Amino acid sequence: MGAALALTVLGVPAPRAAADPVPSARDVAEGKRKVRARAEEVGRAKGRLARADGELDQLSVQAAAAVERYHGEMVHLARAGRAYEDARRRLAEAEQRYERERADMAAFAASAYRTGTGTSSWGVAVPGGPQHFLDRAGMVEIMARRQAGMIDRVEAARTVADLFRRRAWNALVEQRSAAARADRARRAAETAVARQRAATLRIEQEKRELERQLYGARAHAAALARRRAEGLAAARRARLAAARAAARRDPAGSGRSLAKLHGSARGMTVVRAALRWLGTPYSWGGGTAAGPSYGIAHGRHIRGFDCSGLALYAWDKVGVRLDHWTGTQWTAGPRVPTGMLRPGDLVFFAYDTGDPDTIHHVGIYIGGGKMVEAPYTGAHVRISSIWRNGLIGAVRPVT
Repeated sequence: MGAALALTVLGVPAPRAAADPVPSARDVAEGKRKVRARAEEVGRAKGRLARADGELDQLSVQAAAAVERYHGEMVHLARAGRAYEDARRRLAEAEQRYERERADMAAFAASAYRTGTGTSSWGVAVPGGPQHFLDRAGMVEIMARRQAGMIDRVEAARTVADLFRRRAWNALVEQRSAAARADRARRAAETAVARQRAATLRIEQEKRELERQLYGARAHAAALARRRAEGLAAARRARLAAARAAARRDPAGSGRSLAKLHGSARGMTVVRAALRWLGTPYSWGGGTAAGPSYGIAHGRHIRGFDCSGLALYAWDKVGVRLDHWTGTQWTAGPRVPTGMLRPGDLVFFAYDTGDPDTIHHVGIYIGGGKMVEAPYTGAHVRISSIWRNGLIGAVRPVT
C-alpha cells in the first residue's frame, strides 16, 4: 500500500490487480502451517515405528529363544523315549529269562518225579539198592537248590528292571509335559511376533501415507508461495515501469510531479536515478557511482545496493561525490528540518536519535513523506515511509 501511495504522489496510478487472485500472505502461512503439522505427524509416526521395531526385535529374540528351548525339550523327549524303550526291552528280557528258569525248574521236577526219587519205597526196590537211591536223591536236591537260587536272582533282576521301567516311564511322561509346555510357549511367542510384525507394518503404512500427505502439503505450500512471489513480482514490475515512466516525464507536463511540487531539478535527478533501480536486490557493501555491484561478506554473491551505496550512486548523477558510509554522508551537507524536506535529501536513521554515531541507515526522500531505500539483506530497493522509529534527521548534500 505504501508503494502505491508513493506512486500516487508521483502522479502514477497503482497497477490493477491480476485477473487471477494472488495468494495472500495468510494463505501462504496456512500452507506452511499445514506442512509443519504434517511434518510433526510424520515425526510422531517415525517415533512409533521405531518403538514398534524395537518391540518386534525384542519379541523376535524371545521367540527365537522359545524355539530353541522347544528344540532342546524335543531332544530330551527323544532321549527319554529311547531310555524308556530300553528299559522296556530289559524288562522283557528279564521276564523271558525268569520264565525260562521257571520252565527249566518245572521240567527238572517232572524228570525227578519220573525217575522215581519221589518215595522211599521206590528207592528200596530200584536196582543198586538204597545207597544208589540216596546218592541220586542228594544230587537232585543240590540241583533243585541251584535252580531255586537262579530263579531268585532272575526274579530280583526282573524286579530291578521293572523299577527302571517305571522310572523311565515317569521321566517320559514328565518330559512329554515339558515338551508340550515348550511347544505352547513357542507358539505363543511366534504369535506375538506375528502380531507385532502386523502392527509394525500398519505403522509403516501409516507413516508412508503421512509422508505422502506431507509431500502434497509441501508441494501445495510451494505452489502458493510461488504464485504469490510471481504475483508480487508482476505487481512490482508494473510499479517499477510506472515509476520509471513518471521519472522520465517532463516535470512541466505534470501538474502533480515532484518538480512542480518542490521545484528542485537537481533533487529530482537524484530521485529519478534512484527510482531506476526499484526492485534491485539489497547487497551489503554493494553499489558504486556506476550502479549496482557485488557486495562483501554475505553480499559477495549478490549484485545490488546497500543503503549508502544507493545514495552515493544517485547523488553522483548531479556531480556530488559521497563516501560509501553513512557516517560521512551525514556530514555531506547542511541539516534540513523534516518540515522543509525536498526530493533528493538524505534521511538518516539511528539506534539512538540523540547520538549520530549510532546512525545505521539512510534513504533518499522523494516527497509526500516517502523515500526510496535499499533496506536490508533479503529485501529489494523499494519505496517506503520515512515516519518510523529511529529517524534522526536529514541532510542536503552539497558539492
